[in-house]
Amino acid sequence: MISITKSKTSSEYQVAKSILEVIGSTPLVNFSRISKETGLSVYGKLESSNPGGSIKDRTAYSIISKGLSEGSINADSTLVESSSGNMAIGLAQVCSYFKLPLIIVVDPKANIHTLKILKAYGVQIEKVSEPLESGGFLAARLKRVQQLLDNNPKAVWTNQYGNEANPIAHHKTMHEISNTQVGQFDYVMIATSTCGTLMGCADYIKRHNLSTKLIAVDAEGSVIFGQNSEKRLIPGHGAGLPSQFLKKNDVDGVVHVNDWDCVKGCHILLREESIMAGGSSGAIVSALFKIAPQLPKESKIALIICDRGERYIETIYNPKWRKEHFGKIYV
Repeated sequence: MISITKSKTSSEYQVAKSILEVIGSTPLVNFSRISKETGLSVYGKLESSNPGGSIKDRTAYSIISKGLSEGSINADSTLVESSSGNMAIGLAQVCSYFKLPLIIVVDPKANIHTLKILKAYGVQIEKVSEPLESGGFLAARLKRVQQLLDNNPKAVWTNQYGNEANPIAHHKTMHEISNTQVGQFDYVMIATSTCGTLMGCADYIKRHNLSTKLIAVDAEGSVIFGQNSEKRLIPGHGAGLPSQFLKKNDVDGVVHVNDWDCVKGCHILLREESIMAGGSSGAIVSALFKIAPQLPKESKIALIICDRGERYIETIYNPKWRKEHFGKIYV
């Protein structure tokens, strides 16, 4: 039973001026059960608490705000982006607020739930069906983006892959992680795709001379850290083309995980901490268990929990899908 022992005055509760002001300042949660199992002090940064459901809300708002202030985006612009899911929804929300038309290029790995959300926001969806021989589906999506830009003089590419407003957005992410009652973290684990979050946090760490070490979590079959490109099932984690942001010397370690690791990590997080998160968050949880024996006991570790799990209800959390793709139901 929840009891309220003290009435709050009206001045103690802030009122946001718009939905965009709610982006960021996400909670940091003690993962006490995972901590006990690993012998580490593990915390989760719940980016799923952003209004659009993922860390990409920060990126989308940063990119569009920068474009509007600089004049590269105006009231007549139609924004175009390639996305496998979360960035698309982040952009859809921000574009909806600013009344900007949005075209999103997706591929067959896009979740049905995500596509329904985009349609609800009125987003125009363009779908590529075949990967390119070099660069896979990401390269195919970017090719379609270029075609859309060529055919519409008012189209503007937000370019999450190369726009510096992407990593800059995550200076604040790392600031929030570093400035809590927990104190300074020994490690932060971050899933990779564009590497915007990873390098934004790395830049903040360098600027503020923090001792925190960054551990990147990449997908097996992703080319980001030099592996050969291979087919992957889980969207939004890993990439078929190198990152334009990545500075490998600013990363202290890399852990590669496969698709089943993503599934397994999601179910560990749900079972142990009652948090339903997406595939890249599952990747981070599995990566943590892989490296835990190598880390000093009681090390403080922050995991960036990137998004909500509802968008994966027909895949990662669906026994039929797990049976179809992995030959097993139980995790």
